[in-house]
Amino acid sequence: MTDKNLLNALTYVDHTRQKRAELAKMVLQHPHLITSLLEQAKKDQQPLSSRACWVLEFSLKEDLNLIYPYLDVFIDVLPKISLEPSVRPMAKICEQLTLAYFKKKDATAWQSLQEVHLKSMATVCFDWLIGPHKVAPKAFSMTSLYHLGSLMPWIHEELKLILEREYAKGSAAYKARARVILNRL
Repeated sequence: MTDKNLLNALTYVDHTRQKRAELAKMVLQHPHLITSLLEQAKKDQQPLSSRACWVLEFSLKEDLNLIYPYLDVFIDVLPKISLEPSVRPMAKICEQLTLAYFKKKDATAWQSLQEVHLKSMATVCFDWLIGPHKVAPKAFSMTSLYHLGSLMPWIHEELKLILEREYAKGSAAYKARARVILNRL
C-alpha cells in the first residue's frame, strides 16, 4: 500500500470500529505507513487528521512496537493536535506508551522512550488534562501523568493539585478516574 492509497482509504474511514480496524490491518501489514498517518495527524485538519489518529490508535493497540521507530515524529506531532476527535486517540497512545514503560516494563519501551520523549508527553498530557477537552483524553492523561510521576516526582504534586481542584466540577467518569489516581497518590 502506498501513501496515496492510504490517503484515499482514510476518506472512507468513519467512526465505526469496523472501518478503523480494517485500515489498521493494512497499516500492520505496511508499517511504513505510520509516517503518513503522523503527517496527516500533524496537519490538524478535519476530517482526515482525526481519521489518521483513529487508525494510528487501532494499529498501535494491536502492535505498540510499530511506533518506536517513529517516536521523535510522534512526540513532535502531539502538541500540534487540537481537534477533539484527534486528541482522544493520541492521549490513548500516550497512555499505552506509559503503561508499557512503567507498568509492564517492556524492554523495547525502555530502549526506545528517552527522557526527552517522556518529558514532552508529560507537558502535552498536562495540557490535555487542564484544557477544554472531553473526559476520555483527560482520563488517559491522568493515568499517563501518574506513571510519569514515578520518574519525575514533581508531576505527582501538580497532578494532585489539579485533580483536587477540578474534582467537584468533573463528570462522573472524570471523578471515577480522579478518585483512582488520587488514592494511588
